[in-house]
Amino acid sequence: MRAVTTSRVPARTRTDGLRFAFGTLTVLPVRIGRWDRTAARSGMLWAPLAGLVVGAAAAAVGTALLLAGAGALLASVASVAVPAALTRGLHLDGLADTADGLGSAKPAGDALAIMKRSDIGPFGVVTLLLVLLGQVAALFRLYGEGWLPGALGAVLAATAARLALTWAARTAVPAARPEGLGAVVAGTVPVGAALGTAALVTAAAAGVGWAAGGPYRAVGCALAVPAALGAAELLLRRCLRRLGGVNGDVFGAVAETAATAALLVLTLG
Repeated sequence: MRAVTTSRVPARTRTDGLRFAFGTLTVLPVRIGRWDRTAARSGMLWAPLAGLVVGAAAAAVGTALLLAGAGALLASVASVAVPAALTRGLHLDGLADTADGLGSAKPAGDALAIMKRSDIGPFGVVTLLLVLLGQVAALFRLYGEGWLPGALGAVLAATAARLALTWAARTAVPAARPEGLGAVVAGTVPVGAALGTAALVTAAAAGVGWAAGGPYRAVGCALAVPAALGAAELLLRRCLRRLGGVNGDVFGAVAETAATAALLVLTLG
């Protein structure tokens, strides 16, 4: 299938895609004009832009606290809290539900039923705690180097997390259920378009890293993006084997996994 680029997509479809991306991935007051797979495909291609906006907000709050003298720890906690607030905590909820479903070791139908429950089990609690602690610890390290590395980490993590959603929505990845957000977006993005979007985000990350700290930081930022996608792909394959497909919870888990992996790479060295 030929890759779809935004330049070949009609303006109306691009607008619908932007509305879909921001309306489903943020709490911003954006009205979704269309709820179909065409809008979902465009929306998932725009997902990294929604992540960029969320990351910029997280970086702004974290940087403001750091420069005000609140310290790197509080700045890092704020930079983790802002994306959670701007997504209604849905990605974190999806992470916890996915951990409970996978950890149950039950057949796919039973695991999906566990994930659909409103409560969070022990696997979900432990996973949620460890991931949040990991993100805070990584950002604490970055903010400890200065406001710019911390802000860059917050922006890159949020963008890579939404890029992972683009990758998870590629063709040949089926939905686990016939209803819900997962069924709308699963399998909508051509592989070529997903790869092109990933290459664009990687190049942009390298460019920003170069401007922020020279070639060394450029390499770190560039490596963080494929590392995030690699970690997300490992989780995605596990979910496909166990659940037979993806749903909204899996998309949330994939996003949080990618964000954590990106931050880990940025702290190395």
